[in-house]
Amino acid sequence: MSGPTELPSLPDARFAGLLAEARALQPKTVELRREIHRYPEQGLQLPRTQEALRRALADLPLELKLGKSTTSITATLRGANDGPTVLLRGDMDALPLREETGLEFASQVEGTMHACGHDAHVAMLASAARLLAAHADELAGSVRFMFQPGEEGHDGARYMIHEGVLDGVERAFGLHVHGNMPAGQLSTRPGPLMGSADTFSVHVVGKGGHGSAPHTALDPVPAAAAMVGALQTMITRRVSVFDPAVLSVTRIEAGTTTNIIPETAVLEGTFRTLSEHTRAQVREELPKVCEAIGTAHGCRVYADIEPGYPVTVNDPVETARVLTLGRDVLGASQVVPMRDPMMGAEDFSYVLQRVPGCFAFLGACPPELDPDEAPSNHSNRIRHEESAFSAGVAMYAAFAMDALRTPRTTLAG
Repeated sequence: MSGPTELPSLPDARFAGLLAEARALQPKTVELRREIHRYPEQGLQLPRTQEALRRALADLPLELKLGKSTTSITATLRGANDGPTVLLRGDMDALPLREETGLEFASQVEGTMHACGHDAHVAMLASAARLLAAHADELAGSVRFMFQPGEEGHDGARYMIHEGVLDGVERAFGLHVHGNMPAGQLSTRPGPLMGSADTFSVHVVGKGGHGSAPHTALDPVPAAAAMVGALQTMITRRVSVFDPAVLSVTRIEAGTTTNIIPETAVLEGTFRTLSEHTRAQVREELPKVCEAIGTAHGCRVYADIEPGYPVTVNDPVETARVLTLGRDVLGASQVVPMRDPMMGAEDFSYVLQRVPGCFAFLGACPPELDPDEAPSNHSNRIRHEESAFSAGVAMYAAFAMDALRTPRTTLAG
């Protein structure tokens, strides 16, 4: 007779009723989501959102720690027995958009909207805390709930890491709703999942003059125009297609009227990569290309690169765990391994740089819409299907329960 053997191919009976429990919490999930959606806040200081969360969590046996530098909330649930600590994360902030969805709970704050689903993340994580609290006597260890402000370009995760949110954490899991995936579908992949995101600005300085006499001036516009094409050539000729980069010049500004040659021209844009090696290579090459072209045109060039979020890299073991849990909890038909990374960026990358974990996408396209044609995240017309949220609640809870309980074993004959 051999020793204990794992049975990963069989559905795990521990999670058989988890989705039903999450669905039972759906009224609370929706109520909190709609409250936060109506009153969105941007950036690192989200006092109204923080207060809504505190009310939602008030009756649960959680140890709450409020952020010092931001309005974050770190909540810890202690299991009945000692063991490791796992982290579940939901981001809280909104975007600078005027909502055009027509929803009855649409944003009441002019120029601010939850267009990336962070309202859903917060609500799902709060309900997961409630579900897990009901199972606390089954947990050998602790669950840390990371309610994070400032994901949309404000480095909110880094503030929370500096204040100790990862102290003692052994693994982590995060979810993001996706407006172009069928509702309730789970998708992720091991390794690079999302790109890094750096921005650049290039100032080209020449000599202004009259549009009728360019020979008496030093026109920065042709130099700037040449840089646009040269940067694209740099990407295709200096960067390996097997470790790709995407570069986009998204803003060009020069001049004030038709008969004046301007003194300066400005290029701005972003580049995304899937490895720190290629990221460093592009950061080194971009100024060289622009400065060489400027010299050829007799112009001075000042190139600046603003570092953004790093590559989001999923741990292979934790990703396999999440995909298996997804099949157990949601059903095999609802789990679709992700073939290719996406070049959007995410500051959960800072968490995954420090502890093994997984970030996954949860489909939330309304069923009456074609996922390929539906408004995407960051559109002011995006609508996220609320029925999908119970799948997110269940997945958060399953990850923690799986990490904090003894693995299934059986005796092989």
